[in-house]
Amino acid sequence: MQAWRVHENGEPGEVMRLERTERPTPGDGQVLLKVRAANINFPDALLCRGQYQVRPPLPFTPGVEICGETPDGRRVIANPALPHGGFAEYAVADAAALLPAPEALDDAEAAALHIGYQTGWFGLHRRARLEAGETLLVHAAAGGVGSAAVQLGKAAGATVIGVVGGAEKAAVARDLGCDVVVDRRGQDVVAAVKEATGGRGADVIYDPVGGQAYAQSAKVVAFEGRIVVVGFASGSIPSPALNHALVKNYSILGLHWGLYNTKNPKLVQHCHEQLTELAARGAIRPLVSERVPLEGAAAAVQRVADGVTTGRVAVIPSPESSSPEPSSQNGAAA
Repeated sequence: MQAWRVHENGEPGEVMRLERTERPTPGDGQVLLKVRAANINFPDALLCRGQYQVRPPLPFTPGVEICGETPDGRRVIANPALPHGGFAEYAVADAAALLPAPEALDDAEAAALHIGYQTGWFGLHRRARLEAGETLLVHAAAGGVGSAAVQLGKAAGATVIGVVGGAEKAAVARDLGCDVVVDRRGQDVVAAVKEATGGRGADVIYDPVGGQAYAQSAKVVAFEGRIVVVGFASGSIPSPALNHALVKNYSILGLHWGLYNTKNPKLVQHCHEQLTELAARGAIRPLVSERVPLEGAAAAVQRVADGVTTGRVAVIPSPESSSPEPSSQNGAAA
């Protein structure tokens, strides 16, 4: 089969190599999956750089989220077991953690439903207890993680303010359903949010960015508001002033979704059932902005790493029967 493999850490476009290799052999409790679509996540770039909390042995295949097909023909959503990730024609995953792919979604959309939407659901509902009628502020609202939070917020009956960078992303955020869109490149985020909320601020703030975005959040969070910290795509990890949280009476909530897979996996299943129902009635639908062939995976991962994409980018492996002869090429040539 063909698979992208990383032999040394660095930028995805430089260190990912497309190679012919043997199909992975499932271990105990694992299953071999034919990859129908693999969604690109920011952690894939961090894996390539050696900066993720999980560091698989070299060489490894990145790709942490797929829609795959089981040997008996079932279409499932899975997090591949590294080092045999999803940017390949076949991957392996823990059999007990497989989730049925929603019938309402195609392969690329199903692949994109899992990590971002599970994170959004747990962040907004389990951690922040978002209520209908509240105001939700989403940073990076046009991105893969942010777009999921926007849709989930609207489905919950919240007024959603989306913060984006640039006119193109602003248009995407409006199409997603944001009630107010703030372009951080041309607007004062703090002033715009205060104006949009009559000076009250946002009840829930969803922050996958960190850095300056968190500083803005602390200035616009409402009385009894909740800031949900889900990542640091900016590369800057803020140091919150706890005295500020005290005098303004707001909460800072951390969310590491992956912990639920080991601490309370039943909640992951419950969340998937909720997401499947929302997808079935059209309340949510992953925004897949690009579908690229397997050969284009390295360049696509680099674009996600550089923050120039909107929504989700999905890698669609071609059938193995049409794969070219054995080859090895790096990302720059892909």
